[in-house]
Amino acid sequence: MKNQHSNHLLLLTLATLFISTSGTLGRFIDLPTSIIIWWRAALAALFLFIFSKYKKTNLKIHSRKDFFIILLSSLFLAAHWVTYFYALKLSNVALGMLSMFTFPIITTFLEPLFTNSKLSSIHIFLGALVLLGIYILAPSFDFESAHLKGIIFGVFSAFCYATRNLMLKKPAANYDGTSLMLFQTVIVTIVLFPVLFMKDLSNLSNQFPYLILLGLLTTAIGHSLFISSLKYFSVSTASIIGSTQPIFGIIIAFIFLGETPTLNTFIGGSLILITVIVESIRSRKENN
Repeated sequence: MKNQHSNHLLLLTLATLFISTSGTLGRFIDLPTSIIIWWRAALAALFLFIFSKYKKTNLKIHSRKDFFIILLSSLFLAAHWVTYFYALKLSNVALGMLSMFTFPIITTFLEPLFTNSKLSSIHIFLGALVLLGIYILAPSFDFESAHLKGIIFGVFSAFCYATRNLMLKKPAANYDGTSLMLFQTVIVTIVLFPVLFMKDLSNLSNQFPYLILLGLLTTAIGHSLFISSLKYFSVSTASIIGSTQPIFGIIIAFIFLGETPTLNTFIGGSLILITVIVESIRSRKENN
């Protein structure tokens, strides 16, 4: 049992690392936001379909109710991706990721509305610590600049992400994580298809290698692993552990974009990591 929990925790951490590359890629790729998201979804859908066929994964949706849940959650996923990438474009990787990472707090308060669980005092406490860490991490805000818009987009993206994860909690128990992510990326691809005729695609060929990385590593692999983790952890637990994404994202942005973290970044990041360790130990005891 302990080894199984450790393996599930390792896969969730790996998913977090892969997903955290979205910040650097989202800011680096020189294309309109909606075009980036369409290619992200389309390429991820292609990779997931090939993988599903290779693994002979069942791609049937069991009921009409499941279909509508998957459809609605996919719309929230599309909104999450678009607004998150706008936040990155308007500000920087640190601010964009940190404002979006209010989602564990939002998840904690929304989860009782979606499940039979009660609002946990420990999750409120740990969520508050994450919020404090994010507050310390965040740079000073100039509300006369685009940073304010970036924060607003980031927080709304967090709400969409939390809602999508909560909606998928029940389907995640009955479907393979890969198939759920495939369904969602196909729906996002269809919904955003009209943007291909509305935006400038002249720079597409130069940016395509980075789009492939975003579609495969960040989306197809990272999000499939994250959805699969919902079978073994509560959404609040997965969300709080996933709060290491800003730490990974800031480090990746420092290496590849030269965005230098401040002292507050190290202090706030340490607080978030301590919170994640505490939640990991607590969740391990729950699963024993």
